[in-house]
Amino acid sequence: MDDTLRQLGELLLGAVPTVIFVTLLYILYNAIVHKPLRRVLEERRTKTEGAVEKSRADIAAAEARTSEYEYRLREARATLFRVQESRRKMALDARAAALNEARMKAQAQVQAAKADIQKDRAAAQDALQAEAQSLAAEIMRRVLEPAGAER
Repeated sequence: MDDTLRQLGELLLGAVPTVIFVTLLYILYNAIVHKPLRRVLEERRTKTEGAVEKSRADIAAAEARTSEYEYRLREARATLFRVQESRRKMALDARAAALNEARMKAQAQVQAAKADIQKDRAAAQDALQAEAQSLAAEIMRRVLEPAGAER
């Protein structure tokens, strides 16, 4: 057993330089490779996350501009519709006014024609009345005229 312990002691004593070498290698690896690599990776992650956040902000700004553009487009369409509606109303009003004017002129012409017809009717009645009286007078004169005075 002593021999085993001695061999174990020699083995441990022989492993000390290896442990020191591995420890030194770990410290150098940390100082030379691992820490700078971790710093670069963190910087890259920070830049990536910053770029992602910047993209999100740009997307939000673009969405805001898009919604503003859509709002302005809706307003322009509404204004155009109001202008078209007012023009249509003006055209309808002008058409109604022209129609009323034409009706009034037609009514005036009808009234004038009625008055002319009434005048012509009255004149024809007067002429017929006068003709009827002269015919009646002629008939009476011929009826009452002595028979020998006939031609």
